[in-house]
Amino acid sequence: MTVAGQRQRPVGQLLREWRERRRLSQLELAIQADISTRHLSFVETGRAMPSRDMVLRLAEQLDVPLRERNHLLLAAGYAPIYPRTSLDSPALAAVRAAVRQVLTAHQPYPAIAVDRHWQLVEANASIGLFTAGAAAPLLTPPVNALRLALHPAGLAPRIVNLGEWRAHLLGRLRRQVAQSGDPELAELYGELRAYPCDQPEPEVEIPGPGEVVVPLRIRHGDLELAFFGTVCTFGTPLDVTVAELAVESFFPLDEQTAAAVRSAAEEEERRVGSASAR
Repeated sequence: MTVAGQRQRPVGQLLREWRERRRLSQLELAIQADISTRHLSFVETGRAMPSRDMVLRLAEQLDVPLRERNHLLLAAGYAPIYPRTSLDSPALAAVRAAVRQVLTAHQPYPAIAVDRHWQLVEANASIGLFTAGAAAPLLTPPVNALRLALHPAGLAPRIVNLGEWRAHLLGRLRRQVAQSGDPELAELYGELRAYPCDQPEPEVEIPGPGEVVVPLRIRHGDLELAFFGTVCTFGTPLDVTVAELAVESFFPLDEQTAAAVRSAAEEEERRVGSASAR
C-alpha cells in the first residue's frame, strides 16, 4: 500500500490496521488510551470521527512512527504536525554535528549513519574495511547498507559466517517491516531474501559456547576480523528525519581484530601524510 493510498483510506481503517499489527484487542487499546471500547469501535468503523487529540493519543499508544502519525492526521482531515526537515537544513545543524561526532570518535573502527530505508547518510573513513572490493554500482549513491552487505557483488563473499549474519540482518529487517508497515522496506526484504547464500541460515539465533552477540566475521587479506555492532538513535525526536536516523557502530570482538584495524589506520595515516608532503 502506497503512502498516497493510505491517505485516501479512512482514518478508522488505518487505526484498526495499526491495532491489529500491534496485536491488541479493542478492549486493550481502549484501556491504554483511557477511552471507551464503544467509542474506539465507532472510530474504527467510521461511525465517529476522532478529534486531532484522539488520533495522536491512539497513535502514541500504538507506537506509530512519526511519519505514519502524519498520515493518520491527514486521513482524519487534519494538518500534519511533525516536520520532515532536510538533513542539510540549518535547523538540523546540531543533529548533523552530533552524528559526525559519534562517527569520528569511533575511529579507527567502522561506523555508519543510515535512514529508515537503510540508505547511507554518512560514514567514517574506516568503512573502507567493509566496502573494499565491492562493485561500483553498489557504492554509487544512494548506497543501501543492507544491499551492500548481502549482495553477491558486495561484502557477502568476504563474510565468513554469511548464513548467520544474513539471518540476523534479515530478522532485523523483518521486524522493522512489521513495526512500520513500510512497503519500501517490505520490497527491500523480498529483494535481499532472493540473494544466493551457500550457508545454512539459522531460524533462531541460539548462542554457542561463550557467545554473547551475533558476530560479523569478514576476510581481510590473510586475516579473519570479527566485529559486533551497536545501534544509536535520537532519544526524543520530534522531527521525522531525526526519528528515522540511526548510527551503527562496529567494535572489535577480539584483540587480533583491534590490532589489525589500528595497524591499517596507522598505515593509512602515514600514506596520506607522505602524499601531502610531496
